[in-house]
Amino acid sequence: MNHYLRNCLYLAALVAVVQLAVTKAAFAGEGIGTGDLGVVIERAAGSLRVLETTNNRLVSRVEGLGDLSHASVVYSRDQRYAYVFGRDGALSRVDILAGTVDKRIVQSGNSIGGAISQDGRLVAVSNYEPGGVRVFDSATLALVADIPARYGDGQLSKVIGLVDAPGNRFVFSLWDAGEIWIADMTRPDEPRITRFKNVGRNPYDALITPDGRYYLAGLFGEDGLAMLDLWHPGRGVTRVLPHYGRRGEKLPVYKMPHLEGWAVAGTLAFVPAVGAHEVLVIDTNTWTEAGRIDVHGQPVFVMAQPDGRRVWVNFALPDNDTVQVIDTETLAVERTLVPGPGVLHMEFEPRGEEVWISVRDRDVVKVYDTGTLEPVAELKADKPSGIFFTARAHRIGL
Repeated sequence: MNHYLRNCLYLAALVAVVQLAVTKAAFAGEGIGTGDLGVVIERAAGSLRVLETTNNRLVSRVEGLGDLSHASVVYSRDQRYAYVFGRDGALSRVDILAGTVDKRIVQSGNSIGGAISQDGRLVAVSNYEPGGVRVFDSATLALVADIPARYGDGQLSKVIGLVDAPGNRFVFSLWDAGEIWIADMTRPDEPRITRFKNVGRNPYDALITPDGRYYLAGLFGEDGLAMLDLWHPGRGVTRVLPHYGRRGEKLPVYKMPHLEGWAVAGTLAFVPAVGAHEVLVIDTNTWTEAGRIDVHGQPVFVMAQPDGRRVWVNFALPDNDTVQVIDTETLAVERTLVPGPGVLHMEFEPRGEEVWISVRDRDVVKVYDTGTLEPVAELKADKPSGIFFTARAHRIGL
């Protein structure tokens, strides 16, 4: 190695050390705690930015996280560690105070998200390849349990819709098998699996209600939702909202809506329609449709402010430059915002005074005041997608 190259490498290493030291000193000097932090995924670069909400700023960047094209994040109980699930099968534990990758493993060929257990001791990953769920110790990332999603004559199914549930359980759906499974992790070395078969064709996504009672899976192969009451699992899976889906019509669907983006406000749920320019209103007491709201495009995420007063909606192509705000009392669109092309995700600050919106095609994250509905900050980020605040550490299903 020549002298010039050696000096360049030395200087690069020195800059990295200084940047980390500055970040740590800033946290220590300003007394920033983890509750004021979050991350935004930089999907194309395989990195994430640690963000701070009080002053609306990005404070550090963590690189080397692999394929983040469909990444999601959960947090440890103390909110210090972000567990990042990459599409390349990687599971990374990121220390957001230090701005470093604490541990990283590649646990499968293709994964699609994960969850952390109620007690915070276990992290589960749902896998496309090979199909199934793998469960890891949250402190060491050591494998605790391997749950192959076998069905029929021994085939392996893709797993989607993995969520945590009360009682140290994980609940997930099998795309190929048309099944829903509950994994009771009371004894992590001996998971108890309860299988519900024939729930519907190709469950493609799922959610758990904020109280942890109902698990609902959307069905790509037919209309309706498969619902499991986790208070009374012995009653089996029931079908609700039989007309939810494409309603038998050959509608072009530019992006399947995310069910985990459902908004629950009071006794109403606000649900993205499939292939239609509508948000559906659902009465959660009866799980029947209570209304429809015409919106700008095909909705992807329908998300409620923490106070439930408004619902924010983003859209699939070709309308993905727009966000609409719905009044949950009048069920009317209150404001149409145009943050810019490629709006991929929204995340409310813990008490809901501001919302952060990723605008991928402008390489920015925009922050809006939820009272005035006006922008208050704009931060540079490389092709930002998912935004995840540490308050998720204490919410079921997130």
